[in-house]
Amino acid sequence: MPDEKQFHRRSNLLIGLFLLCLACFAGILYEAQIINGSEYLARSTTQVTTTQTVETFRGIITDRNGKVLVSNREIYTVSFDPSLVPDTPGMSHGEAVARALLRLTDLCREYGVEWTDGLPLSQSPPFRYTFTEAASTQRARFQSYLADRRWSDTELTAASSYPLMSAALLERYHLETSSILTASHLLELMRADFSIPSDFTGLQARQVLGVLYELRLRELRTASGGMVVTVPYQFAEDISVEMISVLNDGAFHGAVVGSRADRQYHTDSAAHILGRVGPIYDEEERAALNAPYSEARESGGDASAYRYYYRDDKVGKDGVEKAFETYLAGRDGTRLITTNQEGKITSEIYSIEPEPGGTVALTIDIDFQAQVEAILTQSVEAMNAEDEDALRGAAAAVVSVKDSEVLALATYPTFSQRTYGEDYPVLSQNPASPYTNRAISGAYAPGSTFKPLTAVAALESGIITPAAKINALGSWTYPGDPNSYANCWLYNSSRGRHGRINVSQAITVSCNYFFAQMGYSLGMDRLNEFSAAFGLGQPTGIELTERVGTLPANKPGEDQAPWAGFGQANMLFTPLQLANYIATLVRGGERYGAHLLKDVTAYDGSGVLYSPEPQLLSQLELDEANLAAVKKGMGDLASTGSVGAQFARCVVTAGAKTGSAQTGDAVADGVFVCFAPFDEPEVAVAIVIERGKAGAALASTAVDILNAYFSPGDVGVLLTPEGTLLP
Repeated sequence: MPDEKQFHRRSNLLIGLFLLCLACFAGILYEAQIINGSEYLARSTTQVTTTQTVETFRGIITDRNGKVLVSNREIYTVSFDPSLVPDTPGMSHGEAVARALLRLTDLCREYGVEWTDGLPLSQSPPFRYTFTEAASTQRARFQSYLADRRWSDTELTAASSYPLMSAALLERYHLETSSILTASHLLELMRADFSIPSDFTGLQARQVLGVLYELRLRELRTASGGMVVTVPYQFAEDISVEMISVLNDGAFHGAVVGSRADRQYHTDSAAHILGRVGPIYDEEERAALNAPYSEARESGGDASAYRYYYRDDKVGKDGVEKAFETYLAGRDGTRLITTNQEGKITSEIYSIEPEPGGTVALTIDIDFQAQVEAILTQSVEAMNAEDEDALRGAAAAVVSVKDSEVLALATYPTFSQRTYGEDYPVLSQNPASPYTNRAISGAYAPGSTFKPLTAVAALESGIITPAAKINALGSWTYPGDPNSYANCWLYNSSRGRHGRINVSQAITVSCNYFFAQMGYSLGMDRLNEFSAAFGLGQPTGIELTERVGTLPANKPGEDQAPWAGFGQANMLFTPLQLANYIATLVRGGERYGAHLLKDVTAYDGSGVLYSPEPQLLSQLELDEANLAAVKKGMGDLASTGSVGAQFARCVVTAGAKTGSAQTGDAVADGVFVCFAPFDEPEVAVAIVIERGKAGAALASTAVDILNAYFSPGDVGVLLTPEGTLLP
């Protein structure tokens, strides 16, 4: 019996404990559902949904053979979104944001990470304005900010000292006359406007205000643009994995770790061709980029087919990156982010998937491009070794005779896109201007390389026939004006004369007398008509920004046509124009637009998005006999003429023309053009070396380039290793 009583006591105890737990649970449920039910329901259902832009990947760039030249590497970034900072009891949201930012920026300082801060105030006391040192875009944004806050309407310039208080601010401070809005005034106003905690020191306030200023600028941009999509403030990039771990583990409210694509260059060659990406400079540039989007939207079309550019976007600034921005940029996506009351992300949904940019294939072969650059460098540096005081630049252009595809564009001196940021402070001060693309932006007098064009013009105009000869006496005198004359180089060197020669011989021996007579007979208008038909002084059609050059023109009361006939009048052409002129010549008069774009394919290789067709820009119906006579003169120059010894080691037959362009300098520019093979031309080449003395001095350079193209595995030239920066 005692055991039975003990059993009942234990059972009763367990039942009592169970009933007690049940009562506690019921009490908790009553408190949660009845007493505080509405509050907990509000908390559970209170969520904030924000819309964020998701940056896409920029398209890659390859050479004609598919070798990757420019791609992307993924880097980690930190964005800041004030809406993700939770409310703190007893503190305004502005104060909570400021404290979150201070903690975040202190972490950045600890890890040596710089963040974007465009507020034109010095970083430490005594605070002063720095907008006089800032770029015009930065000043314009600061001016817009002051106007938006109704603090100042002053137009800020590099020469400005201080902004003046607006009428509203004068009234606020009870001032009657114009007064300066000092840096101290501005900090006071901004501290109040952004609810900076009173316990922040001036240094801490300035540290946080720079970020808040950037955030406000984005709010102004969004409001003025009428866009509902917000762009989180991305203020730090390329952060370490270690810092990411601290951010994720330390509950840094408002901070969002993300990633973006950073351009990665796989070659040091073709720097001028490839170009670079950078931030949008100003609203004018952004408006131009957004023009297709805006036009489609205003006309009721499908605006989603076009990219919309935000102020923080990076775009192509020059070269191929700029020329093919439409294909490379892709389209950003849109992501809906939902957060609860504590600021934790509860869901992410893509409303628009990001679409990466297309793959842009160029017409250049990067290995050949590297060889041409190395050959040009070796030639110039060999000249520099003989004349250390000369400041030389150079360029070479190689185009396909078939359709004017650009096969190589080389410039000396050059640089590397891989180390652009590191090298810029030094190279930007280099008097040889390494950032200038001389192949398409350098304009040079053609010298005697213009003579084949004069020959074609004279033959096609019936002024002379292929077999006709004239007696070249050495010094040509303008009819009726014995004081106006043009001497042949042979006359100047030895008082010699070429005697009776035909047009082919005149090209081979480069007789100034012969071509002065042809120029005089043609007249400037007729000569320029043919020059334009061959693309000289005209846009080549290349997709990059180029210099057009100038056709020769008569001075008041003077006929310059005789001097223009042998390339020594006031004419300036780019190396690419010269190369395309030779391609047009040996093609028989059909001028195609030079181009760098081979095709554009989808990022996933699913199909070709665009493949350009050769553009026929103009056409001359050249008589075959006339063309043969001009080509013979150029062929004889390369075989038995003054550069025959150099071309003896060329792996193919060729036609060529030398040029020595007088520029007013003591040393002439060397100019050289050629084509090969002679019977069935495939490529045309133009080379210019500033202060190169004579065109014949460039013959070996041309042979090396032709050999590199036609026998790339066996080129008799020491190539500069890839990665070498040129001075």
